Amino acid sequence: MQLSSAIRAMLVALIAFAGAGLSSAAQADSGTISLTIYKAGWVIGGSGGGGTLNFRGKSYRLSAGGIDYGLVFGGSKTVLRGRVSNINRPSDVAGVYGAAGAGLAVGGGARAIVLTNQKGAVLELSGQQVGLMANLDLSGLAISLK
Repeated sequence: MQLSSAIRAMLVALIAFAGAGLSSAAQADSGTISLTIYKAGWVIGGSGGGGTLNFRGKSYRLSAGGIDYGLVFGGSKTVLRGRVSNINRPSDVAGVYGAAGAGLAVGGGARAIVLTNQKGAVLELSGQQVGLMANLDLSGLAISLK
């Protein structure tokens, strides 16, 4: 008899725990984002810029910056637009996004990238890159709310 009530209590606790996890995932929302990133470097590169997050009918200004290490040569301007998902509040977009990348832009070219930060926010971005840039590198991009 005691065993069955212990099992029943464990099942209730497990269902409550699973429900709490599902409710937080169900509340996650999405928005749109635009970023303009300037990048320059020679072996070690840096990037900086800013943009806008549109989330639940409001606009939030963003700043972005980062560092690249590997084969980095040149300078470029990249304008990206897309979607951010798996966020509950605007501050969930803030964080560090890491990527390994390779590319070549002479004059202009298309860019597309999917990034995730430590809070689980997912950026799906595409746009245009203009300039002279060759890269085969590891890079990090930090985004913060202004």
